[in-house]
Amino acid sequence: MITVDFENRGSVGLCEYLYNSIKNQILKGTLKADEKLPSKRSLAEHLGISVITVQNAYEQLIEEGYLYSIEKKGFFVTDIHPEEIQNINNPSAYKSKSISEEKLNPPAEKIEYFADFASNSTGYEKFPFNLWAHEMREVLNSGNERLLQRSAANGILELREAIAKHLCEFRNMTVSPEQILIGAGTETLYTMVVQLLGQDKIYAVEDPGYHKVASVISLNGAKCVPVKIDENGLRPDELEKAKAHIAHISPAHHFPTGTVMPVRRRRELLSWAEKSLDRYIIEDEYDSEFRFNGKPLQTLFSSDQNGKVIYINTFSKTLAPSFRLSFMILPSTLIPLFRQKLGFYSCPVSVFEQFTLAVFMQKGHYGKHLIRMKNYYRTLRNSLINAISQSALSSIAEIQEEEAGLHFLLKTQPSESMDVIRKKLAEQKINLPLLADFYYQNVPEESLFTFIINYSGIKKERIKEAVARLEKALLP
Repeated sequence: MITVDFENRGSVGLCEYLYNSIKNQILKGTLKADEKLPSKRSLAEHLGISVITVQNAYEQLIEEGYLYSIEKKGFFVTDIHPEEIQNINNPSAYKSKSISEEKLNPPAEKIEYFADFASNSTGYEKFPFNLWAHEMREVLNSGNERLLQRSAANGILELREAIAKHLCEFRNMTVSPEQILIGAGTETLYTMVVQLLGQDKIYAVEDPGYHKVASVISLNGAKCVPVKIDENGLRPDELEKAKAHIAHISPAHHFPTGTVMPVRRRRELLSWAEKSLDRYIIEDEYDSEFRFNGKPLQTLFSSDQNGKVIYINTFSKTLAPSFRLSFMILPSTLIPLFRQKLGFYSCPVSVFEQFTLAVFMQKGHYGKHLIRMKNYYRTLRNSLINAISQSALSSIAEIQEEEAGLHFLLKTQPSESMDVIRKKLAEQKINLPLLADFYYQNVPEESLFTFIINYSGIKKERIKEAVARLEKALLP
């Protein structure tokens, strides 16, 4: 049982003193890695303090990575390596090591922004490091010989089953694990689509749109054409003019405009695809999990009755971009062709990572994490919007398309030339992309002073200062 002498705490609160005492015992090695701690009630009775005091101390230790919890089993000490303990106890030593490493291996020049509204990064402090580390250890300790074997082209069955179950529960999609393919980021999936459907096809992308999609398709030897969108999304008549065979769209939350495609346009696009055997739609739902008002719209894939939609999604927004984990769902009619043309591939994602994510999802951790992140991003978005609305920016700026996804638009009135504004933004260490940057051709005048606010990587405590810097840059 943990013993803490509260008589020496002075003016320090009970919770803070308990937290520091347990942390110091972990750092000194008195409490060993993976050692189980007393339950909140047991420790409270032993120390003569309230259960809520113990609970708050445990939660703080979990948040900082000293403890991890397992549902219905209890609280355990995180395995902290000796060098990590040394760096925690002696920050100057860690700093010296970093400086010497930088001298030996100088990093590439990188601008340090105070607020980067172009980044698609996620808040690292919200990632469930302890749970993920625990499941990694569980997978390693399982002794499963498949961890040392190559994975089939479509990925391990356990992960595909977990994804199918998740889509059924969260998106009301009926999908067979046989239809799911695991990819190392969406770039590999776009590559596979071109290889599957053919380089001789014409691929249409949204204008404006995410330029990386067009780049990947073009680099794989296929013709890629930008096609205009209107307020409802990609236009079928423009697809006909372009003589396109494949259309890439993001109907749940278009990037960069943020619009949500209405049902009527979805039906029109399905009708366009059904007119020819070699026509398909790639439905990209890159951040569809984050819809803050109302129920999620039915996917185009679920509405498709003729096997014309290929569905793509990623774990980059819900977990982290560094994971390089994404998946694609093929219509049943394309599975034989996939096996014939690409079945010899090995899945590019580590089998170890696949098993870890599968277990993470099977135990319900992913679903709970998704709900937590949705609440976190809703709060973050509301805080940022409120700060902008209450600032002097409200006199020249209008917020648009903020109800879904992890970005919204900030439409401003031109006060100075864009060259001057860009210079002022740079001086304020603010990275703020323009809507106009994502057009391929015929850039509308209103997009020249409309900015994209990607808020997923912004720290809440920096919002006030970030808005103040935006004022200095955008106001005359």
